[in-house]
Amino acid sequence: MLCQRTIKSVTRTTGVGLHSGRRVEITLRPAAPNTGIVFHRIDLPEPVDLPASAMSVGDTRMASVLQKGDVRVSTVEHLMSACAGLGIDNLHVDLTAEEVPIMDGSAGTFVFLLQSAGIEEQNAAKEFIRVLEPVEVREGEGASAKWARLEPYDGFSLAFSIDFHHPAIDATSNFAEIDFAKHSYIKEIARARTFGFMQDVENLRAAGLARGGSLDNAIVMDEFRVLNSDGLRYDDEFVKHKILDAIGDLYLVGKPLIARYVAHKSGHGMNNQLVRALLERRHAWELATFESKSVAPQAFREDWVAV
Repeated sequence: MLCQRTIKSVTRTTGVGLHSGRRVEITLRPAAPNTGIVFHRIDLPEPVDLPASAMSVGDTRMASVLQKGDVRVSTVEHLMSACAGLGIDNLHVDLTAEEVPIMDGSAGTFVFLLQSAGIEEQNAAKEFIRVLEPVEVREGEGASAKWARLEPYDGFSLAFSIDFHHPAIDATSNFAEIDFAKHSYIKEIARARTFGFMQDVENLRAAGLARGGSLDNAIVMDEFRVLNSDGLRYDDEFVKHKILDAIGDLYLVGKPLIARYVAHKSGHGMNNQLVRALLERRHAWELATFESKSVAPQAFREDWVAV
């Protein structure tokens, strides 16, 4: 049987929140089968548990934010992406502040932490959500249109196009497609960093965002070029980071998807709308398990790291 996964041991690190600028310690702990991924705010007088769920996302300005009443856990998408990429189903995430640390702006550090803790299979079947009918969300018309869609597909692939009209971005590929039957999450996606523009920093900080942003945890551009001395990690790093985010946002559905995701200029808000639209259309999906890896779609037969 294709089994659920957690980590073998406890691991932790510290960092800063991209938007809050606050120092935060994050601890990753093994979790029992069928637990899912659960965030715990342990800095509060009484700890608060926030299960990773698309229906619990309350804010999508520049990040995906889980909310329970007045309690928030912000910027969950990079850790969720790493969990999806490594097939982690069950995990406890303890935080000493309201935001998952940004680390280097990619999912690479979280992949390293999860692998360092060790990954173990559990005696419970891994459940997938298999998309049976196309589901789409769309905003705007013509050149301003943006949209995201899930389609039936025997595996998991993502195609994304961006349109930022900036010299540094236009000089790279504005489209990427990743099929995890062929491509490695760790090699092709995990190290792609978040990005932003110097001219936007003042406005973002006035809105309480990007207070922890720096050249150490984001690709930063002025009006013409990338300011980071080390340049880009991938020729198409900008669009690949959008795919990294989408993988994390989609994993808030609670189970790995058997589907093809196609999007143009989508972001956290639209990705969340798409997952909610899928869950609401019960006829558009079914739960699936596999008796062995040999009968599962190719994308899930091997660890993505090994592809």
